[in-house]
Amino acid sequence: MGGTQLCTACRAALPRLEPPLCERCGAPTAWPVRRCRECAGRRLAFASARAAVAYDAVVRVLVAGWKERGLRRLADDAAAVVAERVGVPAARALTYVPPDEHRRLERGHHPVERLAWALAALWELPCDPLLVRTRPSKRQRGLPLAERRQNVAGSFRATGAVPAAVVLLDDVYTTGATVSAAASALRAAGARRVEVVTFARTLRL
Repeated sequence: MGGTQLCTACRAALPRLEPPLCERCGAPTAWPVRRCRECAGRRLAFASARAAVAYDAVVRVLVAGWKERGLRRLADDAAAVVAERVGVPAARALTYVPPDEHRRLERGHHPVERLAWALAALWELPCDPLLVRTRPSKRQRGLPLAERRQNVAGSFRATGAVPAAVVLLDDVYTTGATVSAAASALRAAGARRVEVVTFARTLRL
């Protein structure tokens, strides 16, 4: 229906992230906490992070189809899932983690950008491309946390006027290294509060 690529039953079966969650990074916890073992002791540039679904084997296949196999309309389905499951942040604009140009050329599109425009329309927020990459970086997949941080440190720069409160969108939250580096660039340009939202989140057992 309506050009979607994910049926209603499949959408309903996606592994929802339910409270209690870490107040800062959004990781599922046994009880409400301000900082969990994942983010305690880390300097994170964002105020909070929230995701719609857990990044399990089924969601991994879905994201791969969307990002790597040309199923571009899955971004619209992902946006609908995020809008259903994540409350609208108190922000003045929505932006997104910009692509590495080499990977954009490989794919022929930037999956997160389409997700951002679709979600911004649902949330009735302006979507502004506020960030650019300052240099290429290796794929984060498979890198340990320390190398992930080093890989993306200083990789982003804000462009134009950055509002005080911003939603920063990405597809999957794994360790938070990429979104923290991007949030740092937004804060350096004047943002006082950056709230991260992703479609999926990796769970650490």
